[in-house]
Amino acid sequence: MMQFSTYDPSNIKEIKQLFFETFSDSEGQSEGMLIGDLAYDLLSTTHTQMLYCFVASENKKIVGCIILTKLEFENAVNAFLLSPVAIQTNYQGRGIGQELINFGLNILKKDGVEFVFTYGDPEFYSKVGFSFIDQTIVQAPYKLTYPNGWLGQSLRKGKVEPIIGKSHCVKAFNKPELW
Repeated sequence: MMQFSTYDPSNIKEIKQLFFETFSDSEGQSEGMLIGDLAYDLLSTTHTQMLYCFVASENKKIVGCIILTKLEFENAVNAFLLSPVAIQTNYQGRGIGQELINFGLNILKKDGVEFVFTYGDPEFYSKVGFSFIDQTIVQAPYKLTYPNGWLGQSLRKGKVEPIIGKSHCVKAFNKPELW
């Protein structure tokens, strides 16, 4: 039976391995290393008040993980960045990623988070309420390689309203090659 929960910091190495294997399977080993290291850096260097991490587990084995980190703007907007996301390859296609993201978004909503943004596949993320965000509405922290992948959603009622000013991500994301 699949269980969804907040991660245990003692599982950081297992989570890093999950991201490495998942992204190696889909994008090649160099991408697996890049995203595995990113997940490890996010979990080991980001202050806990600027971080959420949720896992999907089956028989006490982590098979999915999402990481959300604070996205800051010049004005006081409570926003987070959903990235990266990994579901073990042989568990993909079962809706686990969608369930895990919805689980996490519900907790963020209860905690008063206003907006969540991500940079990824519009087809996948639209299934959990994300839609394209033009950078004239909300600016990404870096120049995007794939501008159509900048997505967001309001956790309050309504759509994402314009947020004035540049956004700033946590230290582990301060690498233009990730964008």
